[in-house]
Amino acid sequence: MNSSRTYYATPGPYTLRPDFSSSGFPPLPDILNENIRTQVFTHRSYFARPNHVFEDHPDDPSPDNEQFEHLGDTVLGLVVTGLLLEMYPTLRVGPSTKIRALVVGNATLADISRRYRLPERLRLHPAQAITLKASINIQADVFESYVGGLFTEQGLEVVNVWLKQLFKPYAIEAYQRIRSQHGLPLVPVLDPMPEKSTVMLPPPPWSKPRPSQCPTTIGHLALFNQQLQRENKEVEWVYADGQGEGTKTTPIWIVRVMVNGEQLGHGQGNTKKAARNEAAKVGLEKMGIYV
Repeated sequence: MNSSRTYYATPGPYTLRPDFSSSGFPPLPDILNENIRTQVFTHRSYFARPNHVFEDHPDDPSPDNEQFEHLGDTVLGLVVTGLLLEMYPTLRVGPSTKIRALVVGNATLADISRRYRLPERLRLHPAQAITLKASINIQADVFESYVGGLFTEQGLEVVNVWLKQLFKPYAIEAYQRIRSQHGLPLVPVLDPMPEKSTVMLPPPPWSKPRPSQCPTTIGHLALFNQQLQRENKEVEWVYADGQGEGTKTTPIWIVRVMVNGEQLGHGQGNTKKAARNEAAKVGLEKMGIYV
């Protein structure tokens, strides 16, 4: 293998490699300003500037790409975070952070950089060129630098359109990987480049709450008892076996309210008090009292 091409390494286990066969790999937007473009590809080794400097002199700013790289890293985080919110609006922050880390990780960015052949355009110190071009970090850095340079020249809107098209397939693959790490089954991808939601998730068990899980107002029970005391009527609460309606951890109580020997209402709930409240509400309505 030609030593000048050794940086085309085999992707590692943490590299995302989505299939772009249907949509094609998005073209690289051009940076038109020659000065910006030159600086984007200038590594700090090229001018051998000292590393431990707090601030450059205003008349002699550093000509390397580190500022563009720093800016590009921030822009990438912003765009990918927004993309994940659009694609998976119900995703919690913890898993979303893991997915974003995969999408913008150095292994993935370096692979994208190689696809765009950006490392070939780097200006490096001749004595370090081969070693630096073989570095995953340097390959990822030049991609971030390109993002920062494009943002500086053309603004967020242009960068956003390009990066969202580029990173949607990476986000899909990262989502499936993290989902699998959480012990969840993979979900079918409906469209590799959707406008809104990426996958069809199965409905969660809490999406349609049982009547016992719906909020209740315990005040019905108090009013019901007060009314019966005023009328000097006897009340009896008869509980039925609700085991088939619930589980050991979330039982459902079923109750009938008997007033002077006649059933006036019935109800169910995940506690005895909630069940009595539901029965009391029915009883109040039969008594002509609506709350």
